[in-house]
Amino acid sequence: MRALLSSAALALAIMAATAAEPYKHGPDSERQPGVPQGKVSKFTHTSKVFPDTVRDGWTYVPAQAEPGKPLPFMVFQDGGSYMNEKGDFRVPVVLDNLIHKKEVPVMAAIFLNPGSVPATQPGAKARSNRSFEYDTLSDQYARFLESEIIPEVGKTIPLTKNPELRGIGGISSGGICAFTAAWERPDMFRKVLSHVGSFTNIRGGDAYPCLIRKTEKKPLRVFLQEGSNDLDNLHGNWPLANQQMAAALKFMKYDYRFDYGEGGHNGKHGGAIMPDSLRWLWRDTTTP
Repeated sequence: MRALLSSAALALAIMAATAAEPYKHGPDSERQPGVPQGKVSKFTHTSKVFPDTVRDGWTYVPAQAEPGKPLPFMVFQDGGSYMNEKGDFRVPVVLDNLIHKKEVPVMAAIFLNPGSVPATQPGAKARSNRSFEYDTLSDQYARFLESEIIPEVGKTIPLTKNPELRGIGGISSGGICAFTAAWERPDMFRKVLSHVGSFTNIRGGDAYPCLIRKTEKKPLRVFLQEGSNDLDNLHGNWPLANQQMAAALKFMKYDYRFDYGEGGHNGKHGGAIMPDSLRWLWRDTTTP
C-alpha cells in the first residue's frame, strides 16, 4: 500500500509540476488573419539505410515559394509533433507567420517520424527503431537523409544544396540526432535546434562536451533549450548534460544560444519560444 501511495504521490507531483510550467504560445504560434498558409503533405517512406523500417513524413511548402527556385529548409525529427498545429511546436503556423513578416527566409520543412519495423505475427506490435536511429553517434542518419529523404522530397520540391541554408532539429533523442547529423556532416547542415536534447549516455551521447572541446571548431550555429526539471535517470542528468554542452560550445566560441528554463522533459518551453528560436537560427539569411 505504501508503494502504491508513493507512486500516486509521485505521479501527482509530476502532473502539478507540468501544469505549473509558465510557458504559453504567443501570436506567432497562432493563426493570424491575412497570413498566407503553406501546404502540408503526408508521405510514407521505406528505408534502405535502416533496413525494413517504415516511417511517416510530411512536407511543408510556403505559399510564397517560387516555382523552380530552390528553397532553404529544415528537417525535424519526431516530425508528427512538430507538424501538429495544435501541439507544442506548431511549426507550419510559425513558419507561415515568420515568412509573412520576412523574419525568416521563404523556406520549406521536412517532418520525419522515427522508423519502425512492421510486425510479422498477427496481433504483434511494430518495433520502434527510434533510439537506434536517434541516439547513435554516427553518420548513418545523415546518410539516410542525404541518400533517401532529401532526393525523394526533391523530386517535387526544389531544395537548396547550400548547407548554410539547411537546418535540422528535434526533441529529446531527436535533439541529439539533429546535433549528430550536423556534427558529422556540416557540409549538409549548419543550423541545429535541440529541445531538451538527450546528451546523456543512452548510446554514448554524453561524450559530446568532450568531443566539442577537443575537435577543431565546425561551422555550426546551435540553439539549445533545456529545463531545470528535466530527467535524471540511469542514463544521466539532462539539465547537467545540456549545461555541459553549452559550456563546451562557449569554450570553443561557437555561434550558440542556450535557453535554460524551468520546464520538464516536454515541448512546452521549446514550443513557446519556437518563433524566437527560428528567428535566431535564421538571422542574416532572410534574403538567401
